[in-house]
Amino acid sequence: MRRFAALFDALDVSTASGDKLAALQQYFGAAPPEDAAWAVHLLLGGRLRQVLPAALMRSTVCALADIPDWLFEASHQSVGDLAETIAHVLPPPAQPSDQGLAYWVEQRLLPLRGLSPDEQAARLRQALSELDAPGRFVFVKLSGGGFRSGFGVDRLLLQRALALHAGIDSQRVAQRLLSWTDARATVSAERFRRLVAPTGDGVDTVDSDLGRPYAFCRAQTLLTDPEALGPLRDWQLEWQYAGLRAQLIRRGGRCWIWSSDDELLTDRLPELVAQASTLPDGCALDGELLVWPANHALPSSLQQLQARMARKTLSKTLLADAPVVFIAYDLLQRDGLDLRERPLHERREQLEDLLQGHALRLSPLLLADDGAALAALRAQARQRGAVGLMLKQRDAGYGSGRSKSDGSWWAWKLDPLTVNAVLTYAQAGQGRGAGVCTEYSFAVWSRPPRDANEAQAVVDAIAARRPYEPGALQLVAIGKADCGLSDAELAQVDREVRAHTLEKFGPVRSLRPNLVLELAFDGIDRSARHKSGIVLRSPRMLRICHDKPLHQAASLPALRAMAPGRATASAAPAPACPGLLPTDRQRGRSRER
Repeated sequence: MRRFAALFDALDVSTASGDKLAALQQYFGAAPPEDAAWAVHLLLGGRLRQVLPAALMRSTVCALADIPDWLFEASHQSVGDLAETIAHVLPPPAQPSDQGLAYWVEQRLLPLRGLSPDEQAARLRQALSELDAPGRFVFVKLSGGGFRSGFGVDRLLLQRALALHAGIDSQRVAQRLLSWTDARATVSAERFRRLVAPTGDGVDTVDSDLGRPYAFCRAQTLLTDPEALGPLRDWQLEWQYAGLRAQLIRRGGRCWIWSSDDELLTDRLPELVAQASTLPDGCALDGELLVWPANHALPSSLQQLQARMARKTLSKTLLADAPVVFIAYDLLQRDGLDLRERPLHERREQLEDLLQGHALRLSPLLLADDGAALAALRAQARQRGAVGLMLKQRDAGYGSGRSKSDGSWWAWKLDPLTVNAVLTYAQAGQGRGAGVCTEYSFAVWSRPPRDANEAQAVVDAIAARRPYEPGALQLVAIGKADCGLSDAELAQVDREVRAHTLEKFGPVRSLRPNLVLELAFDGIDRSARHKSGIVLRSPRMLRICHDKPLHQAASLPALRAMAPGRATASAAPAPACPGLLPTDRQRGRSRER
């Protein structure tokens, strides 16, 4: 257990993907197969149903530590996490156990299910007396069924770590992982050995190679005048959408859908698998995945796509409300022939021929005669549900990776928008990060305040917990952000959070409004699910506005005016918004094809 607890600690405290990857490789290199099998199961989101109720764990620990309930509860409130509290409220064991993760799950934890409360308490006391603090933390998380968050590891990072450990490619690991969290499958050492077996050991089927994608061609971000690229007639112009880059493979009567990160998405996209089933064998398409309801003229936000892709259960309602479409913009293989060396204009002609009358969508081509027309097209991108323009060299082959010397694909992104918003809530992380705020909520005024005094009256009412009066000025939540600031700036925000906390609800702190921050975002979508009626696309923090008084923060009407409509194919230009400005800042996260 100590080895796995150390892995959890390393993953929990680090924010760098490289450090997490190194920790995973080190663990898989040292752990016995039976322990590694359970680690993979848990890291993939596999859950153990709750074995012990929280109340039983609390009472058992209070008795074992000889402390009153109120003291334990006060400690829990301070720490913010039950498992972390239990881990440290008990004295260290006389002799920590050397048994591994598989032993503790299979021999000590799962047998607790179905026992009487008294027997469960007795066995819990024995287990806690054998584990050190990190081991107790893991055991309590597993016992309570709460070991489903806090890792900071996604499937792709785990996939890469396993591939590096085994010395096989990431795509092969992705295919082997497909059924790993199946409830009917048994977690075992033999299963892990098959997962990391060398290629050619008889583990893989013919399909393992049949469905493999090509290396993706990556675009460079265009930071200069596009006229420097040469005559526009040499370039193919398309919208750049904020979706998920993917390849759709149709071979051997089957379909595979791969993300550009080598994640196999096929089982999450049944509607696309059905559409692709009518494609001829031996073809591979490159394109973009978007949520795009049939009655909408514009695609939904990237956040809605991410939410859809995160769902494990795909109900009929979900498939109807958030259908995923594939926007094809390149053809890499047809009739089994590799087309990547052919010029783009030829591949495009074949793509149009292949998809004529097909349910899969084709990325539209755009026309611009000169630089002014090109700039005008780019200015329309946001109203078209796009984030910029793609410029692709018509005579170029399909490259591999991202090469500046090649320069055959360029992404001319829109500058992000910015808004000055008021900090209203802060949320701490989970597990060992429970004492550090990692996510912040922001609000804008329901209308522009008349003056500083009116804004201050709202702040005073919030601090006094007075109920909101209908029709009065108020702060309306517009979203959350968790990235963009430097460590020094985050430390400043943390001091403000602690100094102006009104109440704590578990990991969430409600704040007396006192601080304005500048947020950057890529666009605005209308949303009936949010009180504000809008949702920001990819919000991130840019800076703390110490010079900005609260009453000068943006207002909701100005933000709403920036949201494009969803009912028609063309939207009117957005009106000017005093609180929103284009910015040429390159800070924050941006997505590249």
